[in-house]
Amino acid sequence: MRREPFGMSAGPSRLSDAERASDGGSRYRLRDLFTPLDTLLVSGGDPRLMLDAGNRANAYRCAASPEPDIWNFASSTASTISQAAYDRAALAREELVHKCLFDEVELAFDARCEDMREELRSQFQLPPRVDVVFSPSGTDSQLHALFVARAVLGAPPVTIVVGSDQTGSGTIHTARGHHFSCMTASGLAVRKDGPVAGLAGASIALPLREAGDGIAMRADVDAAVLRAVEATIAQGAPVLLQIMDASKLDWRAPSAACLDEIARRWPRKVQIVVDACQARLGRRRLRSYLDRGYLVLITGSKFFGGPAFCGALLVPKGFSRLLDRVEAIAPGFFDYAGRCDWPLAWTALRSRFERRANFGQWLRWEAALAEIASYHAVPVVFRTKVLTELAAGIDSMIALSPSLRLVPSGCGQVDADDEEFAQRTIFPFLLLRDGKPVSIAETAAVHQALARDMSEEIGGSTADREVAAQRCLIGQPVRLERQDEAPLSLLRLCIGARLVTEAWSPDTAQAQRNVQHILDRVAHVLVKIELLVGRGAAAPVQVKSAFEV
Repeated sequence: MRREPFGMSAGPSRLSDAERASDGGSRYRLRDLFTPLDTLLVSGGDPRLMLDAGNRANAYRCAASPEPDIWNFASSTASTISQAAYDRAALAREELVHKCLFDEVELAFDARCEDMREELRSQFQLPPRVDVVFSPSGTDSQLHALFVARAVLGAPPVTIVVGSDQTGSGTIHTARGHHFSCMTASGLAVRKDGPVAGLAGASIALPLREAGDGIAMRADVDAAVLRAVEATIAQGAPVLLQIMDASKLDWRAPSAACLDEIARRWPRKVQIVVDACQARLGRRRLRSYLDRGYLVLITGSKFFGGPAFCGALLVPKGFSRLLDRVEAIAPGFFDYAGRCDWPLAWTALRSRFERRANFGQWLRWEAALAEIASYHAVPVVFRTKVLTELAAGIDSMIALSPSLRLVPSGCGQVDADDEEFAQRTIFPFLLLRDGKPVSIAETAAVHQALARDMSEEIGGSTADREVAAQRCLIGQPVRLERQDEAPLSLLRLCIGARLVTEAWSPDTAQAQRNVQHILDRVAHVLVKIELLVGRGAAAPVQVKSAFEV
């Protein structure tokens, strides 16, 4: 069934380039802004945003409005929206409505999006020459990157995905220019994994995990990347190389030396795009990627804790001129972008896309920017200190748990560009019973049970019931295939920006108490996991279908 998104006309869009350029029927409707804020915040996205009729939460168990009673340690997947972020979205809508009383809706909305681009550049300390292309999710941004790479390289590239086993499940589709869901954010029903008309191509998957039954990063990842690039170019095709920073398990690859070698051997034949959707990288490293001419995928909904989903493609200097000269646009790509997604300076390219406002995408980014600004307002010395202390505390607590086994970090040698992210912020672990991993189904059940009040199911002492009653979110399961044994499933406890923001105080003693309060909550979550695993209260249940961006 087709869903009608806000600010859009009914029926699939199939206009020609000429029709789009002369299209006078604007899809900007002021009345849509008067839709309830909760409804707007989950509009303009794919089915992953839809709320369950029973619990009014999406597939990641996140509601559209603040739920302060839920503890959030799930920033590798999705977080509940904070009150501050929700308030900013509400204010942004109010301000836009006011502007629309004095100007056309389209002009007012374009100006607001342009202000948001400037704010995002300011928060990441990026120069004005960096352009920002907004999208409904990081998965959508991967299709945007493919579109841009085709224009830059002058031919359809082969996409090589580094970390194919630790990126969003949609990447297997977007890397080939295929639909990653049954419905686009523009509301068009499509066939999942069917080709996006005019954008489809080939891809190569390079997993990060070492072959075998262990859980460690492969030692030959640089060599594997070089071999794949060399073989592809030898066949006459350019390459879109998607590198990883950081993966679902907080791994980064390939090395800087490998990327330097690629630039030396194959100039102008390889376009690199960085999967930084987790946003677990310092501003210095982000600028370095863009200075080298890399495209960068980022979201405001992972580390920073903005509402799912809000994606962006960061585009370095010089690309806009190439894109403005694009003669033909893949017809299927029009269903994945509207005019307001592109920077105002890209006048020729913008004119070929429909006038349609994605108010949900915009408001989710407004909310995310509230979190980003709050995080960067905290002194960098304190950010580094808190991330270091939380990492050490979580490491030691998981190590002491008889039912949890921490997965070793996959990161190699750190450098100055890592800044406060010199230590890990995602802590993947196996659930054990009698020293052996529990099943994938039970791991999924534990993940779901953590988000529920389980006091009645757990029973036991008053203390146990209090622990079991607390609702909390952690990173959703990551499935790991093994050669000769059953697959494994990992859960993830994550440090996000909001924890740092909540811990900050100019009073040193108070700040330390705040950090200890967070660690106490972590301990509480781990005890609840122990109860669920030890008492078998998390019997396998039906698991909703969902995947990460």
